[in-house]
Amino acid sequence: MNLHLLYRISFFAMLSFLFVSCKTNPIPEKAKAVENFDVNRYLGTWYEIARFDFYFEKDLNNTTAQYSLDEKGNLKVLNRGFHVKDKEWKQAEGIAKFRGEPNVGALKVSFFGPFYSGYNVIALDSAYQYALVAGKNLDYVWILSREKSIPEDIKQQYLTLAKEIGYDVSRFIWVEHDQNDSSSVKQEEQAK
Repeated sequence: MNLHLLYRISFFAMLSFLFVSCKTNPIPEKAKAVENFDVNRYLGTWYEIARFDFYFEKDLNNTTAQYSLDEKGNLKVLNRGFHVKDKEWKQAEGIAKFRGEPNVGALKVSFFGPFYSGYNVIALDSAYQYALVAGKNLDYVWILSREKSIPEDIKQQYLTLAKEIGYDVSRFIWVEHDQNDSSSVKQEEQAK
């Protein structure tokens, strides 16, 4: 087969996959994004406490997400983590936009140009210290905290909610936070 033809077929197959995946519902059926969401209180650094593993975070621990606003009011996203096999820090920059009203925690996030996926804050304490975030389907979910740990009662509350939505909570990977990264501190200071 002609190599050029093979590249074209692969390219169109990838576009078809992305088109179909972008057309799916951006939130699991039983999940509901929080209301009275205040994006300004959500800004800053969040530690990833637990997640379902997937390709882009495979073999990462010490993972964090830093959120800031761009000039259009969208969320700039900087995800960082320590790759345990490569023994180095990795990062990805993205953008998140509200899918509707800015007082509802229903967003879409992209790290790859025009292709977005669901990012839904489905539980959030009143002090904006702990969050449960659902992706577009039951394969994506995160527990976040402003600190490197989470109280047991909040953990159990979020696990119960995740189960009610349909998540298999046995799939959670509990993230270690045992590395110091001075560049993340510098980046956080620059973001202020």
